[in-house]
Amino acid sequence: MTPSATVSAPTEQVVLLDPAGTPVGTMDKAHVHGPDTPLHLAFSCYGFDRDGRMLLTRRSLAKRAWPGVWTNTCCGHPGPGEDVESAIRRRVQDELGVEPSSLRPVLPEFRYRAVAPDGIVENEVCPVWFAELPSDPEPAPDEVMEWRWVDPADFLRVVDAMPSILSPWSVLQAEELRAARILEAPS
Repeated sequence: MTPSATVSAPTEQVVLLDPAGTPVGTMDKAHVHGPDTPLHLAFSCYGFDRDGRMLLTRRSLAKRAWPGVWTNTCCGHPGPGEDVESAIRRRVQDELGVEPSSLRPVLPEFRYRAVAPDGIVENEVCPVWFAELPSDPEPAPDEVMEWRWVDPADFLRVVDAMPSILSPWSVLQAEELRAARILEAPS
């Protein structure tokens, strides 16, 4: 009789970056976010329906960083050797059960650092993309606890009036999207 082998699923890897944004290694996603989070590669995606409404999601309470806050449609990390567009398609499908019908970069150089009230740090080179979503999401409950289609102008009003209910990256991205006239609120 032979002992049974233990098979474990591969861990998700995050691409670490130097200050210039050059890949310098990898780290397990489960260990990358903490009080001394190294700079790493990520992405943010804002999904829109055919009527131009933006999909906002509320992060699951099970999320380690910023649980329960409203944010953009989907965030994630490309794996080693994975291009950003493929990573976005993978994460939108995994998190929201929707296949984006088109993708385009809108803030390809976005990067930020934010510290949560509990001390967890986000430190990311995080290009921002827009996607067209052909249907309502069917989110994974461990990722998304709530979702809502909103007018982009209403999103910008919330950024101005109540930024604390939003993820810090979505607030910073909204400011850059507005400054670049990619998203605009009516006067």
